[in-house]
Amino acid sequence: MNSIDRYMARLIAVPLISTLLISAMLLVLDRMLRLFEFVATEGGPVSVVWRMLANLLPEYLGLGIPIGLMLGCLLAFRRLATSSELDVLRGVGMSYTRLLKVPFMYAFALAILNLAIVGYIQPTSRYNYEQLRFELRSGALGASIKVGEFTSFGQKMTLRIEESKDEGRKLSGIFVQMMTKDGTPVAVTAESGQFLRSDDPDVIIFRLQNGTLVHQDKGSPIPRVLTFTTHNLPIPLPKYEQFRTRGGKNIERTLPELAVIGRNPKASEEDRETSRAAFHFRLAEVASMFLLPLLAVALGVPPKRSTSGLGIFLSIVMIVTYHKINEFGQSFGSGGSVDPIVALWGPFTIFAALVLWMYYQIAYVPGAQPIGALEKAFEKLTKAIGRFLPGRRRKLRHADEAAA
Repeated sequence: MNSIDRYMARLIAVPLISTLLISAMLLVLDRMLRLFEFVATEGGPVSVVWRMLANLLPEYLGLGIPIGLMLGCLLAFRRLATSSELDVLRGVGMSYTRLLKVPFMYAFALAILNLAIVGYIQPTSRYNYEQLRFELRSGALGASIKVGEFTSFGQKMTLRIEESKDEGRKLSGIFVQMMTKDGTPVAVTAESGQFLRSDDPDVIIFRLQNGTLVHQDKGSPIPRVLTFTTHNLPIPLPKYEQFRTRGGKNIERTLPELAVIGRNPKASEEDRETSRAAFHFRLAEVASMFLLPLLAVALGVPPKRSTSGLGIFLSIVMIVTYHKINEFGQSFGSGGSVDPIVALWGPFTIFAALVLWMYYQIAYVPGAQPIGALEKAFEKLTKAIGRFLPGRRRKLRHADEAAA
């Protein structure tokens, strides 16, 4: 790799990494608030939020990596063009195709990474995320005890605590009502208490101090009342329903699993079509990354004497639009009305033809600019809007007064 390639690699690396970090942070922050609200509503531990966000990160990277690659290459060529370095490189005989050597190296490496994410990592992480949601709703992760409120543990126990100190190690003002194994009710009040582990993983010990126990025995109409200084109350942990196995949804299946189901004659027609659609959707998303360096050149090099950022905006719009079209194609392919190959690779062919035409215009047609007409229209629109701005109107009025 010569000095020019190393220079291109540095120009691409900075915006690429920055875009990935910023997009991931924005998506995580947006989801974090909803997850905190969900966990607080379900009464689960706060630590589960970070585990859920970690399992959502591969899903965000599946779209963030193509956008990062696109903006990294686009901003690199834009900087070369606006600083006239691109003219110098073209003047010494370097073509656009030669300058795309490093961008395609980035595209190849990131495409392999994205294939591993959407093909193997994302299905597993998505399943783990759904499992955490299920366990949180069922209470298998443990419910947080809210001070001053009645907290239910399953259907056989209710607990209320007046005060908690030392991060829950010292509890006071305790009321417990539970059902024993033989179906008799027990009510306990105590001044203080502490949760302790037991040898049985399905049972936890609640050590109570200075309290009263009321036990209603089936064989006696009069309840038994016991006053104690220290009493160990064994509490059986509730049994929770097991979560389903992975693969309940196509998003939880890896690429080889989707390929096997799509070719399995014993599977139902619906499973085959949905699996084929999901398989081709992921492959089409990864394959489109090899078109992004070409699109970056076409949109990143503005017309002469222009510093408009229209190409940046248009690049993001094109990537997101293509992604949404692929999602619609996956839905149509899953329904069986359109073959998944046509529904997914048809839009890819159109998108590839558009990108290749745009690259051909800027690389091989002298003086051509793929978005030249849009640039002119955007410039006129910007000037028209600027005339109606308050600051602009004041400047024009002062200019007219000075001329008069």
